[in-house]
Amino acid sequence: MSLVLGLLLGALSTLVMFPAAQHLRSLEDGERAQAVLHTSGACMAGQCEVAFEAGGRSVVADLPVGSGGGRHSVGARLTVRHQADDPQVVAREEDVGGGGAAVLAVMSGVAALLFLLVAIVAAIFVARQRRADARSCRAIQEGERHGGG
Repeated sequence: MSLVLGLLLGALSTLVMFPAAQHLRSLEDGERAQAVLHTSGACMAGQCEVAFEAGGRSVVADLPVGSGGGRHSVGARLTVRHQADDPQVVAREEDVGGGGAAVLAVMSGVAALLFLLVAIVAAIFVARQRRADARSCRAIQEGERHGGG
């Protein structure tokens, strides 16, 4: 069980959160715009949308996985950064340093290492226990052969 949890947390860290942090950092030089939170939800899971003006048109874009701001209510004003050639690629200005995604990547990575360590310690314990049981069985059998029983 510990091995499975360790592998799942490691996969979360490696395959989801580290790329999310890199994506957020890639928008540091993006265009700045004033936005309004259009749909509120679990922003860290990528379930929030913002509405803003870019290139003279209205845009509604999803905030990426790893975004903060989930405590804001719909209509809250935010400053966002977006790619100049694709305003659908957007992130809150506070998140472009990698912020929450980087923290979650580190936390899930550390948790993965802890679960893997528990799995290794448990495997060593079981192997030692089996060897000890095998030795005691052999000792009992030797005693019976030599007239001890």
